[in-house]
Amino acid sequence: MTNPPRTRRASPSRAADDSARQRYFATLAMSRPDIALCRATKVVARAVDAELTGYSISAGQHLVLKMLSDVGPCSQQELSEQLRIDRSVMVGCIDGLEDSGLVRRERHPKDRRANAITLTPDGLLSLAEVESGVPRLLDRAFQALTPAERKTLARLVTKILEVK
Repeated sequence: MTNPPRTRRASPSRAADDSARQRYFATLAMSRPDIALCRATKVVARAVDAELTGYSISAGQHLVLKMLSDVGPCSQQELSEQLRIDRSVMVGCIDGLEDSGLVRRERHPKDRRANAITLTPDGLLSLAEVESGVPRLLDRAFQALTPAERKTLARLVTKILEVK
């Protein structure tokens, strides 16, 4: 005689109602804005990654091109500090942009020990192409917010970032 097949019980955590979990995170976010910001950052990062899939640059590289376009040549250290990208990551970021012909390294005019990273004409064209997708990116990342709420969010996040 054979034993009947045993059915596996679902663990209590898997059997839990998903809406209860969603309510938990909503409640947690209200009392823990640090956790809410971390989770929101992941949502925005996914939207950025999805928007940049059609381009040949990463989100970090886009930020580098944008800063170089807006403020002119910068050292790798300046880019790393201002964009809050780790130095070791910045080296790879710049290497990739340089290999693609989007930036070039030149001797820094004020510091012989440093390089100035300069945007090339191809880099400017690539930036313009990526920037054309920014409105779609913002709509995707912040679709749950009204335009007024987006402005409020930007103002509040800027206020947080000004504290050192």
